Amino acid sequence: MRARRLVAVACTAGVALSLLTITAQAAAPKEGLRLLTVRDSLTATHTWYEQTFDGKPVLGAYYVEHVDKSTGVKTVDDGRIAVGAVDVTPAVTAEDAKTKVSAPEGANLKVLPGTGLVYEVISDNGKGSERTLVHAESGAVVKTESLVKHANGTGKVFSPNPVSSQQNQDLKDANDADSAVPAAAYKTVTLSDLDGSGYLKGSYATLTGAKSKLAYNKSNKFEYTRNNDLFEQVNAYWGVTEAQKYIQSLGFKNINNEAQKITTLGLTEDNSFYDPSKDQITFGTGGVDDAEDVEVVWHELGHAIQDAQVPGFGSSLDGGSIGEGFGDWWALIMSSRDAQDTAKVPLACIMDWDATAYTTETPHCLRRTDTSITVSQRQNEVHFDGQIWSRALWDIYTRFGRDKAAKIVLEAQFSYSPSTSFAQAATVTVETARKLYGDTDAAFIRSAFDARGIEKN
Repeated sequence: MRARRLVAVACTAGVALSLLTITAQAAAPKEGLRLLTVRDSLTATHTWYEQTFDGKPVLGAYYVEHVDKSTGVKTVDDGRIAVGAVDVTPAVTAEDAKTKVSAPEGANLKVLPGTGLVYEVISDNGKGSERTLVHAESGAVVKTESLVKHANGTGKVFSPNPVSSQQNQDLKDANDADSAVPAAAYKTVTLSDLDGSGYLKGSYATLTGAKSKLAYNKSNKFEYTRNNDLFEQVNAYWGVTEAQKYIQSLGFKNINNEAQKITTLGLTEDNSFYDPSKDQITFGTGGVDDAEDVEVVWHELGHAIQDAQVPGFGSSLDGGSIGEGFGDWWALIMSSRDAQDTAKVPLACIMDWDATAYTTETPHCLRRTDTSITVSQRQNEVHFDGQIWSRALWDIYTRFGRDKAAKIVLEAQFSYSPSTSFAQAATVTVETARKLYGDTDAAFIRSAFDARGIEKN
């Protein structure tokens, strides 16, 4: 019988996303951590460590320090994972592990929480790199996944929706009929960052559900029309991917930078939602299929963005209202790239194609971002009260333009708390603008919040 060596390390219980404000002089715990990289954002320096166990990397675990460039205040995001007792003496060799896959390039020992010691085997069989995890005790394959991130495809989408692109308030769903929407409403686009599997699965978005109901094309050509339920999957993939590419173009490399899970299957209600417990966006098919209106896609993605920046965001009434208001505003600024702003179809009117199913007045709007609602008129319902926040952001957008406004708001949200109030979030946003662009711009943003009755914190 081989000698067994068990090691136990005490770490945080589960994945801990605790944010601790400490002085910049305080040292990060070095035991069990290995420096990975140092990155700069617009207002802070971010130092990333990987957790190690007996000198071996712990898969999925991390520890990061964010240091404000102007104040030196340090914030810690502790993502270490409790791994308990692990047998650190492998029963199989690296060569044994490599025999489990074709075209292996290397095998390294790592710790997979909940499983134990595994070999990470990287291979390439001509279709791009794959990672296979082989259990170091039994030699069984635990998981295999593609690492390919660069395939492109083509697809047809609505951008942002038929009402907007055709400037036509008279369009109706007609039970998904192709004849209900003119051919000119479709736009052929590049579907970037696909993994090459033939499914709508990529670096920034992945459609989930029963494979038999997912769009598939081995040549990555997804050119459906709305009568085909696969059309909404293409629209959703494209919308989420384009949003992430836009975020990164602003200089942010770590805001929901992941394969966001999306499904257009199973929900027949006229409703859509983001579920933080699953990190998944679900689009309903009642009325106009929600994912046909990419402004609905961008609104729901807004919740995923905030959850990625602030784990558990929106736990207060004000926080939930800010979440809805930001989602509306995010839909607005994303659609502003292609949408016209006219009296017939105002830019501030969002999700207007989806709204044709349940509104009679024109313009059809789920909500607007340019209302005159103030805090004194709030109804303590997050969608209504969110219009207070979205109007302030609308004023910021109209003053500074798309890119500058997005930089200010996205950077500010890193420093919101999960249960933030209107006043607290407004103060953070004003101070973020001051750091980025100076006192004059900060003063205007303060005035935008003042106009909504949002007091200083």
